[in-house]
Amino acid sequence: MYYSSGNYEAFAHPLKPEGIENKSAYIIGSGLAALSAACFLVRDAQMDGKRIHILEKDALPGGACDGYQYPGLGYTMRGGREMDNHFEVMWDLFRDIPSIEDPNMSVLDYYYYLNKRDPNYSLCRATVNRGQDAHTDKKFGLSDKAQMQIMKLFFTPEEELENKKITEFFDDEVLDSNFWMYWRTMFAFENWHSALEMKRYIQRYIHHIDGLPDFSALRFTKYNQYESMILPMINYLKAHDVDFQYNVKVDDVMFEIEPDHKVVTGLLVTEADGQQKQIDLTENDLVFITNGSCVENSSFGSQNEPAKFNTELKQGGVWDMWKNIAAQDKSFGHPHKFCSTPELTNWESATVTTLDDKIPPYIEKITKRDPFSGRVVTGGIVTVMDSNWLLSWTFNRQPQFRDQPKDQLVGWIYGLFTDKPGNYVKKAMRDCTGKEICMEWLYHLGVPEDQIEELAEKSANTVPCMMPYITAFFMPRQKDDRPNVVPEGAKNFAFIGQFAETPRDTIFTTEYSMRTGMEAVYTLCDVDRGVPEVWGSAFDVRDLLYATTKLRDGKPITDMKLNPIEKAALQAGIKKLKGTDMYDLLVQFGNIPDEELKEELPDAKAQIM
Repeated sequence: MYYSSGNYEAFAHPLKPEGIENKSAYIIGSGLAALSAACFLVRDAQMDGKRIHILEKDALPGGACDGYQYPGLGYTMRGGREMDNHFEVMWDLFRDIPSIEDPNMSVLDYYYYLNKRDPNYSLCRATVNRGQDAHTDKKFGLSDKAQMQIMKLFFTPEEELENKKITEFFDDEVLDSNFWMYWRTMFAFENWHSALEMKRYIQRYIHHIDGLPDFSALRFTKYNQYESMILPMINYLKAHDVDFQYNVKVDDVMFEIEPDHKVVTGLLVTEADGQQKQIDLTENDLVFITNGSCVENSSFGSQNEPAKFNTELKQGGVWDMWKNIAAQDKSFGHPHKFCSTPELTNWESATVTTLDDKIPPYIEKITKRDPFSGRVVTGGIVTVMDSNWLLSWTFNRQPQFRDQPKDQLVGWIYGLFTDKPGNYVKKAMRDCTGKEICMEWLYHLGVPEDQIEELAEKSANTVPCMMPYITAFFMPRQKDDRPNVVPEGAKNFAFIGQFAETPRDTIFTTEYSMRTGMEAVYTLCDVDRGVPEVWGSAFDVRDLLYATTKLRDGKPITDMKLNPIEKAALQAGIKKLKGTDMYDLLVQFGNIPDEELKEELPDAKAQIM
């Protein structure tokens, strides 16, 4: 397996790998990584679909990318997915998967034109004082000291960040800024999370720094993630006769391990009827292991019942399986680093469905858009800056479900601080019913207090979901805590998903899951085509210069508070650069002022889009 860039290899169709007709595949799990691996096996490795077996312990596919209407409960979405134009692996696959919205268009084509005709951006990123615009006004509010802290993290090698927390690099200069509010609520980072993962995120999305305050960097699917992403993949795989087996738990994976030769020899599974059996395998049987899960132990509440904070990891779960695997070889990772502290890895979400015309006007007042228009509404989350729960909420394009009644809206709420009492409902979020979570949300929308309870009870249905391990992958770690996609010496198996390690890319993204699936298939099947490398904006001087100006809220570096010696050195350096391309770039991207020259230069942002 090797990486490539550009469209030379991206547009090439792989030749059929030698001996692929003699191989079979067993894929543990049916989340995005697993389904991607199956799709790459079909499309690029050209394996017969009948020889691909997907073993899913639940009754439905999709993993964390869900979106269902449960009878008697209502519409539910545990989370949402934000996509980037440089998710190279994702778009490589989705250009060949027919969309569910229009089977004559690929998922990529439909998504591209949807977002081109209805571009995403927010008109209100944050509120205070019960629904009043916080007027963050696209400003990061970073001091010179805070900017230097971010730069230091950006340039610190990963090996020096192992097992370190964000707070070891950022103090209140960063943590009290708009930047951190934007960042932590968009990506669900906590102060105690991994500095290494924070660095990867900053480097990965440095080209989108200017789109962070108003979400203009993001794009969204038309419907929920299950119907717009997972269902098309399921349909594609079923059309190729891939074998799906539900309610089948893989309890353990058996290996034959020698120093340079590691082989899966069997799977111990519990079938839907409760019977346990062993599946014997050979080196021609490829095994793709989804180790760990951010939604393991998640539980739904209801309008009148809280969701249980279920932290006990039981036999037969994904974490239990990984623990069994990890005990067999040190190269298989250390699951305890991620699943041992649920108090540090949880947050709670809730899906709210409006049932009449009483709540939508409050949504429209804040978003400044008609939520029934079918177009962008919030443009991303709206964060309640003075919420004790650090509550955020969003209504994407409506309807969010294809069968959703036209007079209803389906939105999503989440809180990072589930153990704190609310501002209106004086209970911890994790102890609240759906109705009570809705009441807290309505309070922050500015609904008159004498109407809040009635609207929460009669004008909405709210389904909470508690997820104890939703940010488990953000816990401080070191290099070998996550196994490599294909560990050294592995002959017929790979690890896929958010707890497998691939260089430079960022966890908690659709791209990361799909990338691990592609790398696993290309390695084990010897597919002779490059895996698209992670987008290299961190190595593009234009992106770096532009991001520097944007992080400074448009102020040039000459405005920094410097002592006389530093100021003289800066001026001398600028003077020395004058007359060079570098000087022109510094002016073009707003790093130094030169109004006369700037008028002659092309638009900076257009140069890097």
